[in-house]
Amino acid sequence: MRPASLHFVRVLGWMGFGLTALVFGALATIALGVHVEGLPFALAALLLWLGLAAAVALRLWRSRRMGWAALLICMAAVGLWYGTLTPRQDRDWAADVAHSVSGTVTGDIVTLHNVRAFDWTSDSTAVERWESRRLDLSKLQSVDMFTSVWDSPDIAHLIVSFGFSDGQHVAFSVEIRKERGEAFSSIGGFFRQFEIALIAADESDIVKLRTNQRKETVSLFPVALDAAQRRALFLSYLDFGNRLTAAPEFYNTVTANCSSTVWRLAKVITEDVPFDYRLLLSGRLPEMLEGLGALPGDMPMTTRRAEALITARAQVMPDGADYSTWIRSR
Repeated sequence: MRPASLHFVRVLGWMGFGLTALVFGALATIALGVHVEGLPFALAALLLWLGLAAAVALRLWRSRRMGWAALLICMAAVGLWYGTLTPRQDRDWAADVAHSVSGTVTGDIVTLHNVRAFDWTSDSTAVERWESRRLDLSKLQSVDMFTSVWDSPDIAHLIVSFGFSDGQHVAFSVEIRKERGEAFSSIGGFFRQFEIALIAADESDIVKLRTNQRKETVSLFPVALDAAQRRALFLSYLDFGNRLTAAPEFYNTVTANCSSTVWRLAKVITEDVPFDYRLLLSGRLPEMLEGLGALPGDMPMTTRRAEALITARAQVMPDGADYSTWIRSR
C-alpha cells in the first residue's frame, strides 16, 4: 500500500475510534445522569471518562488492539450496570397510573379490571375511582382514534376508544408510568427511566382531561373496521394489558410509546405494515391511516381534520350531558 493510502487508512481508523468513544461516552453519561444523582454520579462519570482517556492513550502510544480492548472493557462495564435496570411493579406510582388494566374473556364477555373513572377537578387533581367493567364483544360497534396535541402539531398523544351498542365507551391509552412526584422526560424515556402502563378509562376521564382541563387540541377520527377487526383490536389491547400485569416493561420514547397504538390498528387492517416515518411523527398518523383506507368517507384531509376537532365543543358541554354523546354530536 502506498504511504498516502496508508496514512488515509490510519486517519479513518482514528476517526472511527474517536467517534465511537465520544458517542459512547456521551450516551453513557446521559444514562448515568438519568439514574444516578449527586456525588455518585460525579464519581461514576469521572471513572467512565478516565477509562475512555486510557483507551485513547493506549490506542495512541501502544497499539490499536489495546486501545479497542480498553474501549470494549468500558462498554462492557456500562452495559453490565445498565442491564441491572429492570422494570418493576412495586413503585410508589402517581395516582393516575396506579393501576394498569387487565381482564378475562369468556366467549363474548370481557371483564376488565382497573378501569379508570376519575372526575378531574384540575389538570392534576381528581376524585379517584377505579372500577371493573363487564363488556359484550358482540355489541362492539365502533372504534375511534383521538389525537391530542399540546405543542408541535407533529407530536400527539394517541387514544383508541371502543364503543358498544349499550352506550359504553372504553378508551385505551399507552402511558408512561410515573412515580409520585416524577415528571416526564423525553430523554429519560430513552434510558429506562419509566415503566409503561396501559390505561383503560372512560372518555369522560381520559379525553375530557385533555379537552377541558389541559385545553389541548383534541381530534376524534372514526376508524372504519369490520366486526372481526374491531374484536381483534380490542383483544390485542387486553392481551397487552395482561402482559404488562404479568411482567412489567420499560417505556421507550421511540419504540414503546403511544404510537404503538397505530401499529396495532394497522396490523388488524393489513399484516404487511410497511415502515412509515409517521410512526415517529405521531401527529401525522391520521394521514397514515387514511393511506391504509382506515378512515371512512371521501374528503380532503384538511376537511377531515377540521371536522375531527372536538376541544371547543367539549368545553361548552352543558351540565348533565353525556360526554361521549356530546363530543360526537353535530
